[in-house]
Amino acid sequence: PISMMIAIFWAAVIALVAPLPVSGFLGVAAPRRLRRSHRPKTRHVRMVFSGIVEAMGEVVSLTPNAQMTLWDGSVGEGTELVVRHPIALDGAYVGCSIAVDGVCLTATRLDAEDASFAVGLSPETLRRTTLGLRRPGDRVNLERALAADARNSGHYVQGHVDGVATIEAAWSEGDSRWLRLRPPGALRPYLVEKGFVAVDGASLTVCDVDEATFTLMLVEHTQKLIVLPSKAIGDTVNLEVDVMAKYAAAATDAMTTQLAALATRLDALETRLAAVEADDSAAGTDCTGLD
Repeated sequence: PISMMIAIFWAAVIALVAPLPVSGFLGVAAPRRLRRSHRPKTRHVRMVFSGIVEAMGEVVSLTPNAQMTLWDGSVGEGTELVVRHPIALDGAYVGCSIAVDGVCLTATRLDAEDASFAVGLSPETLRRTTLGLRRPGDRVNLERALAADARNSGHYVQGHVDGVATIEAAWSEGDSRWLRLRPPGALRPYLVEKGFVAVDGASLTVCDVDEATFTLMLVEHTQKLIVLPSKAIGDTVNLEVDVMAKYAAAATDAMTTQLAALATRLDALETRLAAVEADDSAAGTDCTGLD
């Protein structure tokens, strides 16, 4: 009967929606009693970077190292970057995180006398970022990882570079500096007007966005503290889009997929109902249900 079809329809809806969290389906925060049941018994507050560059360090060397000791005691080849600046060593220890041009890296050696530190660059880091292009004497933006109770004056920056953008244009307006950047096409959807973006690790505000590029404006104070104003047209920069935008996109994609599946089931039910109604009409009877 028709009641059975309705029951099948709502069963399909429930089957699709049941795996979703209450907050994701309704678009509101889950009730306190639900949220509390999922809270961890212990709280660990962790911070990464803010995008507020602390200093511009100097590249000492970028060299391949064929004698790196691996986890199992064997020897392998890698790439080591050495950067000099005293502020980076303040509170540093072997194993701590330091952002170099926006790339979260692990300090492997500290040299207090030279005020320098060394980090290893993985093949993925060399592919995804501009660090492989650095030469001795180049300046790089530096930021130490935030303390758990530190003030975040920028935005939540992971230090996980998404890709490399190219500087297409630069011009001045008063004491401010405009730049137009061309990001990889895959990152364009995550860039929105007045949204966050990290460029070489600096937390900046997106001004205008078109189909292929976006603009930034650097105030006079920022220009003196980061490397970006000294770069030329055609130079490349590390780009990290706002991670919240990526999470939102992933959640939306998951919901869209489930809604599409629901729509497909609903179409099938409507097709079946139309067929039953057509059969009943041809037989000269009322459509009272499915037999």
